[in-house]
Amino acid sequence: MVQSYGGTGNELRQRSVDTSAKPLTTTDEGRKVDQLLDEHQTYEFGGPAGVTAMMVGFPMLMYYLWICLWFYDGKLVYPTSSEDIVPFLGRMWAHIRDDASPNAYAWKVYTGLVVYQLFLALVMPGYQQEGLPVPSLGYKTLMYNCNALYSLYATMLTAAALHYYHIFRLTEIIDNYGHIMSVAMIYGFAVSFGVYFITVAAGNEIRMSGNLIYDVFMGACLNPMWAEVRIPWVIVFFLAVSGGCHQYEQYGYVTPNMAFMILATWLYLNACAKGEECIPQTWDMYHEKWVDILMLVYLIDIFFRWGFMTYVYSVVYMASHDPSNYQFSTPTYVVLFVILLTAYYIWDTSMSQKSRFKMQTQGITTFRNTFPQLPGGTLKNPEFIQTTHGNRLLISGWWRYSRKPNYVADWTMSFCWGAVIGSATIIPYFYSVFFITVLIHRCGRDFERCSIKYGKDWEQYCSVVKYKFIPGIY
Repeated sequence: MVQSYGGTGNELRQRSVDTSAKPLTTTDEGRKVDQLLDEHQTYEFGGPAGVTAMMVGFPMLMYYLWICLWFYDGKLVYPTSSEDIVPFLGRMWAHIRDDASPNAYAWKVYTGLVVYQLFLALVMPGYQQEGLPVPSLGYKTLMYNCNALYSLYATMLTAAALHYYHIFRLTEIIDNYGHIMSVAMIYGFAVSFGVYFITVAAGNEIRMSGNLIYDVFMGACLNPMWAEVRIPWVIVFFLAVSGGCHQYEQYGYVTPNMAFMILATWLYLNACAKGEECIPQTWDMYHEKWVDILMLVYLIDIFFRWGFMTYVYSVVYMASHDPSNYQFSTPTYVVLFVILLTAYYIWDTSMSQKSRFKMQTQGITTFRNTFPQLPGGTLKNPEFIQTTHGNRLLISGWWRYSRKPNYVADWTMSFCWGAVIGSATIIPYFYSVFFITVLIHRCGRDFERCSIKYGKDWEQYCSVVKYKFIPGIY
């Protein structure tokens, strides 16, 4: 089927994917644009001064919010007078020193998880998936061993056994939240600086500005896929499980609110693992760099980041407060679960639709079958706009109605993660507030890049898919 947009005789075409055709290749014009995009153009995030402020400020903010949750009933505390500023800072430091020190226990737990995940990545069987051509590697494609799902189930079984036999009680994770957070921060910065210097020494750096702090912040090399799901989401899930175990030991039951968070974090973690073969098709893999310190607090899954611990502030609050503080009516719980599952369905299937569309353009027609495979995750005869760059822009499925349907669903889930405790404290809403700021910024970067990459083709795409986020609204 061929339909024309416009009537100039030079219009773009809307087609169905011909799976019998040869895989797409980047045109000469596209290669020139890719070369331009692989060069440092401008500073982002306020340049060196801005990234330095974030590198210093984010850890301080993480400590502050955790202290407010754990020690001050979820209230935002501050000096009561100018004379109280120094004593206030002293109190904050005392909490960090006594309850968030990077002690030996936290080092053993965090390092043990990292080593175990590395071991599983090496030995577990996986699904072989070819990635998209990488411009900085001369359009070479890489093969990825996608075994995160088997690694996840092995981790869950191991954790259950360790807990059952009292070798490592899962309740200890939430009890040592502050200590583990400090170790995660140290790991994050150490890996960021370490990868930067190793990459530069090996001569593999890409898109460098020449400013040390800025380049460490933005990263020096491309993102290895092992970094995507192995550490952060595993910790997020087990923090929720730890909160549930903590409640069960204390009250003899798990509240619906905590069960909600266990389900929500498992859905996200399992989705990342079961759809790991889709990750090589993303911009994060063939263009974004590793380790970008801002990504340590982004929702995009990056190795060793510590910002992920902000996602489960609701769990931290519930683990330290009586359930009467956040109890809802049955209809409210039903609404919460329905919104979560609906948003998850849209997020999962939209991500699957786009990734499998890209696989189809490579000539891949057989897809991995992992649990759960949701209806609508693979588009039959998807429509697209062919660009002069050589790529195709999907305009079928969820992507017909929004340029970022996955972002809308993703943010909705993040909001639910805060709403699960109602108005008991505003701190768990930090994740969704920060996340929407990140998403808007990221969309700005994406759309600017696409405008450069596709030119008039992008304008045509935007005329077809009019809305950035919510159809009919924005």
